[in-house]
Amino acid sequence: MSEIPETASTVVWQSSPPGSIYDYIKVASFSIGPDGLVDQWSRRAIDLFGITADEVRGKDPVEVFMPAEWRPRGHRHVAEILDGKEWTGLVPFRMPGAGGAHGIAEVYVMPSETESGDRAALCIVVDVRALRRIETDLAASQAIFGQSPFGFLLFGTDLTVQRTNQRFATVFGGTSDDHRGRTVHDYLSRAEADRMTASLRRVLETGESAIDLQIVGAAPGSTDRRHWSINLYRVHSGSGRPIGVAGIGTDVTRRHIAAREAANARRNLALLNEASARIGNSLDLETTARELLDVAVPGFCDLASVDLCQGLLSGDEAPPGRWGSPHSEGYGGGSAELRRVAFASAVSDAPLLATPGCSPEGGAPIAVGAVHRYAFNSPCAKALRAARVQSIPGEDGSLVQSTLAVPMVAHDTVVGLVQFSRTKGSEPFGERDLALAVELAARAAVCMDNARLYRREHERALILQRSLLPPGDPEAAGLDIACRYLPGNTATEVGGDWFDVIELPGHRTALVVGDVMGRGLRAAVAMGELRTAVRTLALLDLEPAEVLSALDEIARGLGTPSGAQQASRVAHKSRDADLSEVYLATCVYAVYDPVTRRCTFANAGHLPPVLVEPGEEALLLDVPPGMPLGVGGEPFEEVEVELAEDALLALYTDGLVESRDHPLDEGLRAFRAALTDPVRPLEDVCDHVLNTLDTRHGEDDIALLMARIQGLPVDAVGDWRLPREPRSVGRARELARAQLVTWDLEALVDTVELLVSELVTNALRYGEGEIRLRLLRDRTLVCEVWDAGLVQPRRRRARDTDEGGRGLQLVGLLSAAWGSRRTPRGKTVWFELALPDGDSTAEPTVEQLLSMF
Repeated sequence: MSEIPETASTVVWQSSPPGSIYDYIKVASFSIGPDGLVDQWSRRAIDLFGITADEVRGKDPVEVFMPAEWRPRGHRHVAEILDGKEWTGLVPFRMPGAGGAHGIAEVYVMPSETESGDRAALCIVVDVRALRRIETDLAASQAIFGQSPFGFLLFGTDLTVQRTNQRFATVFGGTSDDHRGRTVHDYLSRAEADRMTASLRRVLETGESAIDLQIVGAAPGSTDRRHWSINLYRVHSGSGRPIGVAGIGTDVTRRHIAAREAANARRNLALLNEASARIGNSLDLETTARELLDVAVPGFCDLASVDLCQGLLSGDEAPPGRWGSPHSEGYGGGSAELRRVAFASAVSDAPLLATPGCSPEGGAPIAVGAVHRYAFNSPCAKALRAARVQSIPGEDGSLVQSTLAVPMVAHDTVVGLVQFSRTKGSEPFGERDLALAVELAARAAVCMDNARLYRREHERALILQRSLLPPGDPEAAGLDIACRYLPGNTATEVGGDWFDVIELPGHRTALVVGDVMGRGLRAAVAMGELRTAVRTLALLDLEPAEVLSALDEIARGLGTPSGAQQASRVAHKSRDADLSEVYLATCVYAVYDPVTRRCTFANAGHLPPVLVEPGEEALLLDVPPGMPLGVGGEPFEEVEVELAEDALLALYTDGLVESRDHPLDEGLRAFRAALTDPVRPLEDVCDHVLNTLDTRHGEDDIALLMARIQGLPVDAVGDWRLPREPRSVGRARELARAQLVTWDLEALVDTVELLVSELVTNALRYGEGEIRLRLLRDRTLVCEVWDAGLVQPRRRRARDTDEGGRGLQLVGLLSAAWGSRRTPRGKTVWFELALPDGDSTAEPTVEQLLSMF
């Protein structure tokens, strides 16, 4: 039984439930009468010895319990007890149901008296083995409890501390007894204490253990946050009655820090992986800056901004990032000029980033797009100047907890500054974060520097490309011309397709479209070389087939390193083969004469021209394709076609009609269909073709050259045949004078008469056959004199004693241009004069005229 005193005068009695301490230590009692025989036998004695009261009452206890060899000694002790002597000793006994096994009982014998005054005895018996087992258990429990490296608490049913071990007392101060009666609110913050109390109550009520309950707090006298892992389980008495909750606490701060560092490392690796995938997808600087901030916010920081050097954005040739002394030229007393190109925030309604000590004049935050400078001694300027990270703490009352000012360095060049900031309440930046910030900024810097280098090379390539194409809208006599050029590589805008419009003598025009096999800058260089060769050959006034034959020889020469020995060519066969492949090209060369409206074509492996005559469907001209330029070995054929007035001629490259998604024939049909309405303005026709066809722009270069045939009016041509006789010189002067008067070009009469007289005289003197004189008026005046002689005129300087030889010198001096060309049946010598309302050629001075004599 147990009792709990409530007051000094009140005692509450309670029956001892099964499983009390007496059951554990196996305590029993019996009594011996004056005759030395058992007269009372308790129920616990029955359980201990396994003998009923009827079996032992009135019998000698020595005979009943003790082995035979111990009985004489036992009788002596019983006699002494009945004489009034107390006795305590160990007595062996036979254990019930143990197959004759013996137990050892500790017997406490106390003399007593009966009502008649006779001597008797009361015996208390304890099972020694059970007692020793309890002592061992208590000792083991005390050792485990006291020597455990983990903090141990035992809470009572009222959730107050009943007992703690020394480890707990060492952490929280005092001795173990000092903590008795406390609650968890004495150790933890209110929020954590409430959470712990709720867990204790739940364990006490349900009996379900709480495993690895994470509690955060600080030990007394310390501000360091500690992390504990708490395991709670309910404790019962021997009868199964809950008597409290036991708690074992383990300090897992290091494990928590290690886990946090591992999580941060994983996060940083994930951010770097994301940065590799997302930063640098564009060659635009502002886009790259935004990609950097998209990765950093909110995964790495709460606020971030990017400032780039103004020189980097403006495309200066000098490398950006010139950080000198505060007095250096261009420094402005602080950092070089920067432009804020990007800002990102994970905090709602957060202001623009204003780093302490790094605000521009006036202290206002820097808006995106603003050009600014940092003060010389500001942390941001120091970061730029030293090319090292600056850690900047936040100010009191500021949203920002800390900032990392990280210079963006690429190839030892500072191109800008990125600032990463974390707001108050976020985890402070650590060493790993600093390394990650540098890595993120460096990756973005390399991408931006690559974009700068690309832009520089791109601009150079564009200059090259544009220099190789006809400037503006080309003009030609008797032709209305429109053209389009779309490079296949939209990133570089450089390709190997080209077109050209070349003015030839006699108001004729050469139309050229070509396609170098390959792409990019190398193809553009090859195209430029071939285009230059075409223009040179065209100015020699060769026939179209002759131009392509000469161009084929040039292309093969371009593809072979000059001066290389045969052995060297063999040793570098593969490299030379690659060069030759680059210079393979296709080309269409056409010469149009506006007087006759006839056009002569020659084709080197190119797609056939398309002709649309008024009221007719578009058709492909049957021009023999020939072999591509650079192959060699095959002659080129010519085809002459008479073109109707207002007919439409289209020359193009395969990028316009050929694609991976449809065959060439289908593209050609679509192209011809897009030209069925050629009446509209020529520029509109070009736009309609490009918008209608599925060109898949980006797969290949596209060049389109379109010409509407107009021809020279009949009244703009004067054409006469003269007999081969001296009087034809005068007749030629008369015809020329009359024609110029008809054209209202009296200002040119004297010059033309003089030059015509010289050319006709030369034809009579050095030429053969009939003489033909022709005057053509368009944007300029052209005079041509034909004869059947094959000897080309040659300009030379006459000696002082020579009576002649100054005719061609005079022609060269008085005309804007002159020359000669072969014809199928002789040659043509011509000169050209500007019209009076144009840029007329200045009259020769007396000194110039006298210098010829």
